[in-house]
Amino acid sequence: MKRNTRFFGLRPWLAAGLAAAALGAAPAWAEPHGYTIDPDHFAIGFQVNHVGYADVIGMFLKARGSFVYDEEARTLVSGRVVVAADSVFSNHEARDRHVRDSDFLDAGRYPEIVFEATGFELTGERDGRLEGRLGGNLTLLGKTRPVTLDVSLNKVASYPFGHRKHTLGISARTTLLRSEWGMDYALKGGMVGDAVQLRFELEAIRD
Repeated sequence: MKRNTRFFGLRPWLAAGLAAAALGAAPAWAEPHGYTIDPDHFAIGFQVNHVGYADVIGMFLKARGSFVYDEEARTLVSGRVVVAADSVFSNHEARDRHVRDSDFLDAGRYPEIVFEATGFELTGERDGRLEGRLGGNLTLLGKTRPVTLDVSLNKVASYPFGHRKHTLGISARTTLLRSEWGMDYALKGGMVGDAVQLRFELEAIRD
C-alpha cells in the first residue's frame, strides 16, 4: 500500500510549517535538562500524631535525587528520589531505633524508600512561583503505590555564589496513610496516627 505523504491534503513542507506555528507555545529551542538535587540543600521532614496529645516532628537526614525537566514546556520527563530509611531522626534516640525496626520502617530489610516521578501538572502561578501537582510511585516496605505531591517551583536562576550554576528551588508537600503500605503498628487506639505529613525543600542544579 502506497504511503500517503500528505497531511489533511497539504504538502508535507506546508503541513510542517503550520504545525510549527501552532506549537508556538513550545519554542523550538526548548529542551529537557538533567538536574541533580544538591545534597547540602535537601530537607525531608515528617509529622505524625502521637496518642492525640501532640505531633512528633522528624526528618530523614540522608537522601539523593535527580530529574529531567523542560523549563520552556514546563514538563517533567523523569525523576527519582532515594531516601535512606535508617537516617530517620526525631531527636530521641530510643524512638528513632524503634522507628527503624520492623514495627515501622524495617530499615534492615528495606534500606531505601524510593519515589519515581510519573508526571507534573501545572495548576497556576502565584507570587512568581509555579504551582503544580507531581504524580509518582512511592516504594516503601517493598510495596509500591501512587502518590501525589503539591509542588511549588519557587525560583529559577543562576546561583548567586558558590557553584553559580543554573538552579531550581522547589518545595513539595503530601500526606500519606502509612497503613496503605502495611505499616499498621500502634494504629489501634490512636497510639500513633495513620496520616503522615511529608515536606520536601530542595535546590536542584542543572547538569
